[in-house]
Amino acid sequence: MSTPPLLVVDATQPRAPGHGQRLIEVAVGVVFDAQGRFLLTSRPPGKVYAGYWEFPGGKIEAGESAAQALQRELHEELGLRIGGVQPWRELRVDYPHGLVRLQVGLVSDWDGPLQMREGQQHAWQTWPVQVAPLLPGSVPLLQWLQPAPSGAERKFELGF
Repeated sequence: MSTPPLLVVDATQPRAPGHGQRLIEVAVGVVFDAQGRFLLTSRPPGKVYAGYWEFPGGKIEAGESAAQALQRELHEELGLRIGGVQPWRELRVDYPHGLVRLQVGLVSDWDGPLQMREGQQHAWQTWPVQVAPLLPGSVPLLQWLQPAPSGAERKFELGF
């Protein structure tokens, strides 16, 4: 298995004590609606990078798969019940507060009204994205979602 790409954020900033000793595992969902738009949410007040826009998700707890964590997180934070999660990409992000591995899944089977349970905002987006600032780890995902050239069909390379 190949090593996921690494994005270094704020390289000039000092790293937190113990940085890199433990990889923080995070499940991230690219949630699509019936119109093909994808969901971005703002980071809640009190969290690192509060107010920055990102794809929804959260930390993977001990004993959980990425899909299970995503199902739990999207319900806890947004009130959504999701069906299957299609594994898509992985990305490692070196933030000043910790080294994070994003396990990204595609979600098009979901139910329920959006409920912003942590005081965050949401926005259904297409390309080009209209919200800012973007969480640095979300930028490569958005680039991967960029539409295919005119006349070509967008295809998702699946798997890690």
